Amino acid sequence: MEETISLKEIFGVIKKRLLLIFTFILLAALAAAIISYFVLTPKYENSSQFIVNQSNQEQANQFTQTDIRTNVEIINTYNVIIKSPAILDTVADELQLDLSSTELSEKISVTSEENSQVVTVTATDPDPVLATEIANTTVQVFQDEIPDIMNVDNVSVLSQAELAEEPSPVAPNPILNIAIAIVLGAMVGVGIAFLLEYIDNTIKTEQDIEKQLNIPVLGVISHLDDKDVRQEQFSRTTSKNTVRGGLDGAKKTV
Repeated sequence: MEETISLKEIFGVIKKRLLLIFTFILLAALAAAIISYFVLTPKYENSSQFIVNQSNQEQANQFTQTDIRTNVEIINTYNVIIKSPAILDTVADELQLDLSSTELSEKISVTSEENSQVVTVTATDPDPVLATEIANTTVQVFQDEIPDIMNVDNVSVLSQAELAEEPSPVAPNPILNIAIAIVLGAMVGVGIAFLLEYIDNTIKTEQDIEKQLNIPVLGVISHLDDKDVRQEQFSRTTSKNTVRGGLDGAKKTV
């Protein structure tokens, strides 16, 4: 027999397990905050840019649309060359880094806008000073080595990476991490709330009897605790005293 659940029942389960859900949200947010602020290592990044233009021997000629298209197409090749050992081994030697070209490549990203001759080299490192040096040195070494590698001289440095007075880390992002943790905590809390409700087979209401036993409810015995009993006894005693007082007053009047 297929069971359906109404929107009212869904909200009822959430309301019933609201404390459990909030507990998961709080724990997830707290864990994300601790990990973001005290566990994860902050990372800084800085970028340097270069532009791909005409080679020196062609500077006297008119700069045509074909030249621009050719330079844009060759940028894809340059993006690969920048992260190759031919460039990064030299960068590691100049900066005296105890890193292989592969390890250094993981700290560098190369991007270029569509149909743009400008290439951005971004370096990421826990040390903001080193991130700046890696970006600038990579672009400088590439500019020096590309004439020998490609037999062209069409790279010019557009802007160098500069270290800010108070650099801000790009990762981790505590606010974003906490927001994601809150959403995940809420999802887990709601999921567990419905799971607990699903595995709870105890009969609590008249509707549960009709649904699970498929028999009609003829009567209900109310639950009375000690407080209710004492209150009932007090009400009866008060009622008796009131009636007795009324009878006594009537006798005196007669």
